[in-house]
Amino acid sequence: MNGESSGYSALTPAQFGALVAALRQAGYAVAGPRVADGEFVFGDVSSSAGLAAGYADEQKPGRYLLSKSAKSAALFGVVNGQHSWKKYLFSQQETLWRARGSSGGFSVEQEPCRPAKSAFLGVRPCDIAAIRVQDAVFTGGACADTYYKTRRENALIIAANCTRASGNCFCDSMGSGPRARAGFDLAFTEVAENGAHYFVFEAATAAGKQLLSKCGAPAASAAQTRKADALIESARAAMTKKLDAKNIKALLYRNYENPRWEQTAKRCLACANCTMVCPTCFCSTMEDQTSLDGAQASRARRADSCFTLDFSWIHGGGSVRPAASSRYRQWMTHKLATWHDQFGTSGCVGCGRCITWCPVGIDITEEAAAIAEAEAD
Repeated sequence: MNGESSGYSALTPAQFGALVAALRQAGYAVAGPRVADGEFVFGDVSSSAGLAAGYADEQKPGRYLLSKSAKSAALFGVVNGQHSWKKYLFSQQETLWRARGSSGGFSVEQEPCRPAKSAFLGVRPCDIAAIRVQDAVFTGGACADTYYKTRRENALIIAANCTRASGNCFCDSMGSGPRARAGFDLAFTEVAENGAHYFVFEAATAAGKQLLSKCGAPAASAAQTRKADALIESARAAMTKKLDAKNIKALLYRNYENPRWEQTAKRCLACANCTMVCPTCFCSTMEDQTSLDGAQASRARRADSCFTLDFSWIHGGGSVRPAASSRYRQWMTHKLATWHDQFGTSGCVGCGRCITWCPVGIDITEEAAAIAEAEAD
């Protein structure tokens, strides 16, 4: 869903609400950032009033704090949470096919996938990059994943450029943010400060342009676009974490036996949190079930993780990665190095979720730096 921008428009909060209404009237199921039971989630949005207005997040290694300020009117003040948009595209569990026996043999039927039209509202640039990474995984080869492909083709992407960075963001290092450059239908920057509140929009596809026209959005002024650009650049400048994306692949390939892996394993709980919150991880396992009378069978796909002991279990030989050090090395090396060889891109988009939601605060940027330092000694 790429395209060239056709200029900028400015929407008031009321017009932004009209955009959400237009999406629903067009038959889209709208999903966006919300706060439910004190947790930041992506869920159904019936109107702009349902968004996470006034909330912001504080993130550090192994720490996440969500808070609300009565002084903030921002609808998109939270950078991200533990959930990502892959839950809408890559189901955590789904039946793939069913088989039924009969006197003449058996028949196999693929489970149908008929997703509704979906609009993803407020997708951060790093998460757009993650969706494009999964596009390469699931649709870029000779055999596309039918379930992912069907959902993806029915999804409209509305990006939210970042005007603040969390303490664990490093999307600038990975070239995935804080501004969305491609992969969206509409993109906006929210300006909510000093009594002003508006959204600077750009449309990249015909569907995006049509939606803006329904809201009667006027052209953005030069001052409004300058302010939006300045806020994006302030988010870029606020990022303190860095990763040498240019040299990381070769670095990791040279350091399969670096002692840092064992040092990290002493802290790692092998809990799989990093893979569960990662917006690009796609490991899964297959589960077959057969009825007691043998008349029916089915196969289901369930999300899994390379951090589990069973994931690399092979018949007659046990697990090929029995130690936490080998599993962490596999995850990090695949994410930052071998992913390039498989799919032509990095598997990391710099969202920082793996750092935030690691119970012991293991930081992938610090691990990369430590390996480089150990190699230099």
